[in-house]
Amino acid sequence: MKTETRAVRIAGGPAPESFQALFEALDAPAAMCDPALRLVAVNDAFRRFCADQHVSVEEVARTLSGASVPADGASCDVELLPDLPGVVLTLSRRGDVVAVRARNEPELSRNRLVVAERALLEQARTEGVLLDLGRSVAEAGGEEELVAAVARGVKELFPGRSFCIRITDSRTGGLTSLYAEGRLKEGAHEPLVLMERAVEKTSLDRASLPVDRVAVLGEVPLLFQDSTHGVSAPLVASGQLFGAINMEYPADFVSDVPHDERVLLQLANQVAVAVKNAKLIDELTFVRKYLEDLLEKANALILVANRDKQVVVFNQALSALTGFGKEEVLGRDFFWLIPESEHLRLNQLIAAAIRGEPVNSFETRLLTSSGAEVRVSFATSSKLSQHGEVEGVIAIGQDITVVKELEKRIIHAEKLASIGQLAASVVHEINNPMTAVATYADALLQRSRMTPGANPADQEKLRKILESSHRILRFTRDLVSYARPAQDRPERVQLNAIVDMAVGFCEHVVAQARVSIQREYIDLPPLSAVRANLVQVFVNLITNACHAMPPGGSVILATGRDGQDAVVKVRDTGTGIEPKHLQRIFEPFFTTKPEGRGTGLGLSICQGIVENHGGRLTVESTMGEGTTFIVRLPLQQG
Repeated sequence: MKTETRAVRIAGGPAPESFQALFEALDAPAAMCDPALRLVAVNDAFRRFCADQHVSVEEVARTLSGASVPADGASCDVELLPDLPGVVLTLSRRGDVVAVRARNEPELSRNRLVVAERALLEQARTEGVLLDLGRSVAEAGGEEELVAAVARGVKELFPGRSFCIRITDSRTGGLTSLYAEGRLKEGAHEPLVLMERAVEKTSLDRASLPVDRVAVLGEVPLLFQDSTHGVSAPLVASGQLFGAINMEYPADFVSDVPHDERVLLQLANQVAVAVKNAKLIDELTFVRKYLEDLLEKANALILVANRDKQVVVFNQALSALTGFGKEEVLGRDFFWLIPESEHLRLNQLIAAAIRGEPVNSFETRLLTSSGAEVRVSFATSSKLSQHGEVEGVIAIGQDITVVKELEKRIIHAEKLASIGQLAASVVHEINNPMTAVATYADALLQRSRMTPGANPADQEKLRKILESSHRILRFTRDLVSYARPAQDRPERVQLNAIVDMAVGFCEHVVAQARVSIQREYIDLPPLSAVRANLVQVFVNLITNACHAMPPGGSVILATGRDGQDAVVKVRDTGTGIEPKHLQRIFEPFFTTKPEGRGTGLGLSICQGIVENHGGRLTVESTMGEGTTFIVRLPLQQG
């Protein structure tokens, strides 16, 4: 662009030639523009000024073309170029002529440099605070610590302002944390009100906001007492709302509000990501803890082993079953829990599971801390890594020791039932000839008594034959009655007779143990009971007493009455029961007898029968003196 010097006509002024000479003679750098701020004339001083500032007249013309035209009779200053601080063009308009005067103001330049320096320092301080805040929120151990770290950052960034930090649940909008610096108005913390122009700068989906907890308005109501105005910023990350930060100013507080709002939005973006991450970590921690508790406290046996067959999960159910504490097992080889006889078979199953092949069900034995073994049933599946590789085996199972013992009990019961059926057949075969023996013995005895001169010795032999045959018939009748399944229909029975019947069934056991039976009965009124079931109770108690004594001992059977209860005591003179066993004596399958001498079911069955009759079965024992089982039955039952 080339600017020609030409005469400009000024109303009421000197002739153009004289004005032109005066214009060129000015020491001050000056120029003339038309109303559109196009340069029409510049003097030599203006050209020298431009040269001193290392700027061309064309560049000045471009600066003027973008400036605002002053009103007629007014003037304004225009900064020549941003990179030339302190160089100012003063525009003065009069009619259709705009006079331009250039000047260099070093003081203005210094002031602007100071302002710029302060701005840079403030920016550096802000960035430093935001950086420290980023580290603090990253290290926060939870939402509470995170909010405290944010509050410290806001205080440092915006001293003297009141502020409120609210953290909400991204799904429900419910308030989860609140921090306020200043005196909040009553009920001001809810609902959460967001400024519309701030929301528009985020990716927040307004349609997803819970309308009863979050509102978006053109202006945000003030939260603090004595505040006059304020700014706010929503905490938005990944399109989800996690709360808001409100900052308010007291009266007469001087601040650059637009600058504060920009910094607050920058802070809010940083905090929103941190809150989102913290909530995700909290959720993951909760889920992990929940799953760990689920595994630990599940009513099932749960064991997890890695590819090296080291145990990494051993839950409470397994600890209770085996007696091993978790700290004793974790890190050990899985086969440390398994009897050696099972290793080969289980090794094949575990190898299959590590290959990714599920094993639906298998039975094995586990060792316990006492050296015993328990039967368990497990199903396994492979534990996969995030890349789909097998990194371990999960085994979930149950204790089947009781099931196996119940199977034995069923088999035993079936055997007893078969024996009962056989006994009934045998009794039938015995009854007929024994009835004949008894009949003929009785007839011969009667004839002998009627025959004069009969031999008394023969009569005594016939009487013994008759008594023995009646005894056998009575025993077979009781045996059939005992072997017959009980109908659970109670009848009125004499307790002393029930005990005697049980003694009759135990004669062989008594003789084999070489012990004696002592009876200490009193007369008792009849009671209502299932006869066969009570006989079973006393047969079991008398048998146990015989087994508990060396030869020469005594079983004392005593009946009595205690208020409305009939009491039967079965006492032996044996060695007694150890205190550690006394608490377990009625547990199913618990026995102190040698292998093959007992199933451990007798006393638990007896206890069940007595309790079904409304009574109680208890035990007292003193080491070295013997044991007493006490049966209490209500006389008024039925």
